[in-house]
Amino acid sequence: MKTVHLSETRDWPIWRRPVALLALMAAAMPIAFATWSALLNNFVVEMAGFDGSDIGWLHTVREIPGFLAIGVIFIIIFVREQVLALVSLVLLGFATIITAQFPSLGGLLFVTLLSSIGFHYYETVNQSLQLQWIDKARAPQVLGILMAVGSGATLLAYGAIVLTWRAFDLSYDLVYWVAGSVTVGLALLAFWAFPQFESPNPQTKKMILRKRYWLYYLLQFMSGARRQIFVVFAGFMMVEKFGFSVSEITTLFMVTLVVNMVVAPQLGRAVAYFGERAALIVEYAGLFGIFAFYIGLYLFDWSATVAASLYILNNIFFSLALAIKTYFQKIADPGDIAPTAAVAFTINHIAAVFLPASLGYLWLVSPVSVFVAAACMALVSLGLSCLIPRHPEPGNETVIARPIPSPAE
Repeated sequence: MKTVHLSETRDWPIWRRPVALLALMAAAMPIAFATWSALLNNFVVEMAGFDGSDIGWLHTVREIPGFLAIGVIFIIIFVREQVLALVSLVLLGFATIITAQFPSLGGLLFVTLLSSIGFHYYETVNQSLQLQWIDKARAPQVLGILMAVGSGATLLAYGAIVLTWRAFDLSYDLVYWVAGSVTVGLALLAFWAFPQFESPNPQTKKMILRKRYWLYYLLQFMSGARRQIFVVFAGFMMVEKFGFSVSEITTLFMVTLVVNMVVAPQLGRAVAYFGERAALIVEYAGLFGIFAFYIGLYLFDWSATVAASLYILNNIFFSLALAIKTYFQKIADPGDIAPTAAVAFTINHIAAVFLPASLGYLWLVSPVSVFVAAACMALVSLGLSCLIPRHPEPGNETVIARPIPSPAE
């Protein structure tokens, strides 16, 4: 396969450039993953009889490959990042195809592990490629657009489920098969349609832990811990507490995606204008308020409408997390991006490995306590975001480490 340096693609038509490949992958991944997620809560309750503890274990297993994402560093010694990303998409699609064949706790744990390897290795490499291929000055805007592309692809998948699930009395088996096949097809198309793009800065192919990246590592850790609570329990709550059906939960996801398609590019521009510090402060302050309202759902028995509104708002605030990526892009040595992306993904998933299972047991006793934990995590993240300088760069990674002035000549 032909190898092309990024500088050679500047005059190419937009559909042949690296950003087009990033957009195609951004569309391919959620078709399988979002379909799997949209049907998951209903599938495990209706077909496998899951309770809160079971769903916690499933998500714990799902996060193990994320915890082991550091293995990407050793794989890219032998396999190009671009190739690894597309192979991971194929694996994700294949796992989605066979999901409905295993309606039991053990079977779903196996399929989930397989799917998760594809998802997390793709996400690790994709984040690295985004930060290598996109210019720093345009990164927030482009990342916002890529998020909108992913939301659009997810919306198509959800729309197809809503329009056809009841009308044609579809089975879980058929829907999972179609969604997984589309993702596999798009990944194979990307293999054929694009050359291998060569980044301007060779990546270090060994594990790197740098002291000056400590704030980035902590932000990643807290982001992973807090997000797991929402991903695992917010959707599960809609089914368990409010009795949402497949079409209702999918409609909620669709509304969320339409909002994200409109809002994500604007949030990217906001990050570029106001900076990562301000964006993350707004995100974490907003998430604290939202988790406080989640507690109110149980204490004051608020309606499903309130719960659905909180779900949508939560996803909007989560979109601002792109500021963590651009913060790292600004402070990183160019050759550190790939290995640090793998290390950061592992750090992001440390809590994700044990939180879902442990909080699953807590959920059986007190769902309110789960959301109290999430609110506390949002407050910790808010404090960390205040340590980001207005203009981060190498040598000025935190407000504690001010840049050293140049000596007078």
